[in-house]
This record gives sequence, structure tokens and C-alpha cells, in this order.
Amino acid sequence: MKKLMLPLSEEERCSLRAGEPVLLSGDIYTARDAAHKRLHELIQRGEPLPFDIHDAVIYYVGPTPAKPGQVIGSAGPTTSSRMDPYTPELIGLGMQGMIGKGRRNKEVIDAVRKHKAVYFVTVGGAGALLSECIVDRTEIAFSDLLSEAVTKLTVRDLPCFVGIDCEGNDIYDMQEQ
Repeated sequence: MKKLMLPLSEEERCSLRAGEPVLLSGDIYTARDAAHKRLHELIQRGEPLPFDIHDAVIYYVGPTPAKPGQVIGSAGPTTSSRMDPYTPELIGLGMQGMIGKGRRNKEVIDAVRKHKAVYFVTVGGAGALLSECIVDRTEIAFSDLLSEAVTKLTVRDLPCFVGIDCEGNDIYDMQEQ
């Protein structure tokens, strides 16, 4: 399994192939539906985003509250397609990757290909196990969204598969062949 340190260079992203298992380490951001809508609104108003989107990887997750002594509660992926209306815009601004589960629409796949980004998928239903890969957590923005607030996570060896590579190859299409 390939170990990757975030952020990834364009060369590293383009060396990945759909279906390839990887372990991600480094900083990522969390954002789900409501946070994506707010990011979009900030962009539309010409206001700065609460974090540097350039080279960022966003994990589509709404973690449960941490128990005493834990960094975070269960942190499994949510369905990525709910972020599809906002994703091409963020990729166009320099976001290099996303982590979630499920298929993406044609516009997201086209943006991934055009900007040489990558979509990682991880296993739904394994949130407690995935949370063990999160070693630090800092709230960044939209605290009123509670578990859906934007947070910065530091991850170590987060297991994923390349869902869509920078050439637009899709793991979900591979499964149908």
C-alpha cells in the first residue's frame, strides 16, 4: 500500500490510479453539505475562505463528539455526491483532493481531470476505526454547524482507495466491467 504525505505534488497525484489503495498522512479539512454551501456563498461575495483551499484535501465527514481522552469521535465518510454542486468551483480554486464515499457526477470528474485533482474513497461504516487515524483536530469555521463545522484534522495512515484519478478513471466504473 502506497503511503502518501499531504499535500501532494501534481506529479504524485498523477501517478495514482483508480482503485489503488493508499494511506494518507498530513493535514486535511472537514466539510459537509452546509459548510460547502457557506464556502460557495463566501466565494460568490468575493470574501476569503476560512482556510487556504489551494492544495487542500477535504474529507466529507461529520464526526461524532469525542469521548474523554479521544481526539475525535467516530469519523466515517458521508456520501460525496451531496457536495457535487460545489466541488468543481473548489477544485478550480486549487483544491487538490477530496475524501468521501460513492460516485461523483460528470462535472466533478471533468474538474478532477482538468485540474489534475484526485478523489479518494474510504469505507463507510468504519468511522470508529478511521477515527484512530486522526491525531489532532482544530476547529476552523462555522462552529454553529456543530459536527459539520469546518475543522482541520491531522491524519496518520488514513486508509483510502483512489476513487477518481487525475485522468478521470473512476473506481465505480471499473467495478461494472
